[in-house]
Amino acid sequence: QVQLVESGGGLVQAGGSLRLSCAASGRRFSTYVIGWFRQAPGKEREVVGLIARSGGGTLYADSVKGRFTVSRDNDKNTAYLQMNSLKPEDTAVYYCAANSAWPINYYDADQYDFWGQGTQVTVSS
Repeated sequence: QVQLVESGGGLVQAGGSLRLSCAASGRRFSTYVIGWFRQAPGKEREVVGLIARSGGGTLYADSVKGRFTVSRDNDKNTAYLQMNSLKPEDTAVYYCAANSAWPINYYDADQYDFWGQGTQVTVSS
């Protein structure tokens, strides 16, 4: 098993930036694909980005492509979500999730075995 803890959320003005962290403990972090999801009030949880175990492959939702960057440091057991040019519609609780393999349906939250508790990101206009 792996335990995940997100941090770095907060309140930011539109156009600003935030970097979220996902710290892992437990089983070797490098053996997990890490996904970032978000959930706004009244909406379903949606995928934001995904990074391969080695960090060599990434995938992004169209809504954040070019603005968000997923990365990881396996030596530090931490994944990151760098968010630039933030918009009010990016307001949500952000979660990191782990799976031992690249999910076939990467956008499906049920494909991920482990989740963090989430961190709130609020973007003001």
